[in-house]
Amino acid sequence: MAAVSCVAKLGTIVVVLLSLVIMSSSSSNSDRRTYIVQMKHNEKPDSYLTHHDWYSASLASSTTGGDSDSILYSYSAAYNGFSASLDPDQVESLRQSDSVLGVYQDTLYHLHTTRTPQFLGIIDGQLGLQRQQQLNAASHDVIIGVLDTGVWPESRSFDDSDMPPVPTRWKGECEQGEDFKASACNKKLIGARKFAKGFRLAAGVISKEKESPRDQDGHGTHTSTTAAGRQVANASLFGFAAGTARGMAVHARVATYKVCWKTGCFGSDILAGMDRAIADGVDVLSMSLGGGSAPYYRDTIAIGAFKAMEKGVFVSCSAGNSGPAKASLANTAPWIMTVGAGTLDRDFPAYAILGNGRRLTGVSLYSGKGMGDQPLPLVYFYSSSSNNNNSNLCLPGSLQPEAVRGKVVYCDRGVNPRVEKGQVVKDAGGIGMILGNTPENGEELVADSHMLPTVAVGRKIGDEIREYLRTQGSNAKAVIQFGGTVLGVKPSPVVAAFSSRGPNMVAPQILKPDVIGPGVNILAGWSEGIGPTGLDSDTRKTQFNIMSGTSMSCPHISGLAALLKAAHPTWSPSAIKSALMTTAYTLDNNNSPLRDAAGGQLSTPWAHGAGHVDPHKALSPGLVYDITTEEYIAFVCSVGYELKQVQAIVNRANVTCTKRLGDPGRLNYPSFSVLFGKSRVVRYTRQLTNVGAAGSVYVVSAEAPPGVQISVKPKQLVFKNVGDKMRYTVTFVSEKGGSGDAFGSITWKNAGNEVRSPVAFGWERRI
Repeated sequence: MAAVSCVAKLGTIVVVLLSLVIMSSSSSNSDRRTYIVQMKHNEKPDSYLTHHDWYSASLASSTTGGDSDSILYSYSAAYNGFSASLDPDQVESLRQSDSVLGVYQDTLYHLHTTRTPQFLGIIDGQLGLQRQQQLNAASHDVIIGVLDTGVWPESRSFDDSDMPPVPTRWKGECEQGEDFKASACNKKLIGARKFAKGFRLAAGVISKEKESPRDQDGHGTHTSTTAAGRQVANASLFGFAAGTARGMAVHARVATYKVCWKTGCFGSDILAGMDRAIADGVDVLSMSLGGGSAPYYRDTIAIGAFKAMEKGVFVSCSAGNSGPAKASLANTAPWIMTVGAGTLDRDFPAYAILGNGRRLTGVSLYSGKGMGDQPLPLVYFYSSSSNNNNSNLCLPGSLQPEAVRGKVVYCDRGVNPRVEKGQVVKDAGGIGMILGNTPENGEELVADSHMLPTVAVGRKIGDEIREYLRTQGSNAKAVIQFGGTVLGVKPSPVVAAFSSRGPNMVAPQILKPDVIGPGVNILAGWSEGIGPTGLDSDTRKTQFNIMSGTSMSCPHISGLAALLKAAHPTWSPSAIKSALMTTAYTLDNNNSPLRDAAGGQLSTPWAHGAGHVDPHKALSPGLVYDITTEEYIAFVCSVGYELKQVQAIVNRANVTCTKRLGDPGRLNYPSFSVLFGKSRVVRYTRQLTNVGAAGSVYVVSAEAPPGVQISVKPKQLVFKNVGDKMRYTVTFVSEKGGSGDAFGSITWKNAGNEVRSPVAFGWERRI
């Protein structure tokens, strides 16, 4: 099973960027590791026909023992340079070369691992017949590239019936593999490639994995069908969430790039996938993977995404599953759409009925034979200083069969995957499991397709059950029952506890995440090469699976971006991002402010960004905050990096940083992150572009927290024509003695549109 961190599959796993010692498979070169070398692209001598020839010659002449065989990939579309297997002397020699911008050790990233079309309001008919027909036709020309674990091409979600020919601009291919035919692609799934050189060099061999684009993990099929899967009737996971499954951009094309393998996703392979996807001609890049808070010049995804943005490709990435911890975000670059996760209005109730008659509600996707109505003994192994075997967590090997055989076991959530805990209980002879949240998970309920009768409960109910166990001792009993699928759950959406949070520690003046989308208990296509739990012992086969994680919310936004690209083909990636952000909503279906599943309290922009996406409003946002490539470069020049580091990020060796923003917060971003330091006054200017109607007049309103004053000039913007640009200046003033975090908003309104920007305020250190 791949090391994915989707919450439904592996529990709440901290998503980290690991600096690895990547060993060569050659025993005679045990000190060699994989490095990514960034070159000064424009300095290639005319004597070399291609950049690859130049890279090979540079490696051979600048190092001892370096030759073209050492090169894994040559990059051109997403990056200027190559990756290679190098020893320490070669690395140092390359770093001294005038033609080299930087040499960086390869890094390992991990994956951040339907009702949603109805929940989002994008099923046929909800957008209006004429508008829907226009959007469907235009979507045929939009291509979504998904970097993930590959694809299961036989999925019904890739049916190409009635689709027109593939756009002639497409340069991709369907790559032949051991278990993957070139004919597996069609007019819907138009491309499939694999990238494994970095992983193969690190692992020596790809254990039990065939080198092909085929998805033996399930994650890649789930994300790609979420973004753009065709309509499939009678879809479900063993009867759960039954109905018609479909992705966000039903008529868009899909191209998959397999960059993730069993131990994760190596930066060299990710960069190769991005490089190829951009050259192939994708319009949207969907990447449900990431690392930690590395500086942008050391972040492979950030650098590749900059080049993609420059070429007009929209990049959507997951925020990570390290919540509810503060400052836990991945993929924080402002040219990336950073996506957090929220819940749906659909649930899968299950019940723990205790021996005292209490009927407590949780969730489950268990579909096998039930326990019946007869309560069985309930046991729990309390953790203590004298008992450090972690039996309370139900880790492998921690349960004694004589203590759990024929009983229901209460397990605490955390450390190992939730489905693995159930397997541990089953292997020890247990009949059922109650899985209880800890304070880190709060009241968040994530359903799993367990291998034995299981109910997952929130923290409060978990505390009640633990107290019942303490008082009843060996007399404690329980029975587990199941309630199927329930719709119309309130409140929803709720921010998922696992969704990573701000503030943005790489560039604190940029508020992240940008938005949240559906990411809890999502039904989508699945690989039939693996069971729904991903456990080796799970031999069940299903065409659809229900999963949770920011991995699931990311492709929702990728698909919506494809719809906006179809509706507005001339819009830049930043304009599309602005439309999705400024039209997002912050009230749930109870018409109350969004709440946080971690503790039930009100959510903040550190958790939900601008809010939950609203596709209807995003299609006609009225105004957008647009950002050019040169403005992004000015931003990077203002963050505090050395010139060589700036050149590495923007892939230009001739950048001089003559234009700076002064304060990175002056970037024309659709949200604000205001830091009060030595000065109690912060002033920013923004520019809005009219993409609505001629003769539009907007009036501003500001919501300020206690201790902060907000003033905006002018208070009215008049746009005579479509395409007109108008500036405004906002001044934030803090009272003396301000501290902590606070939040507000700035909204431009007219009769048809509200263009809202969240504002986060911080004083001194914010974590």
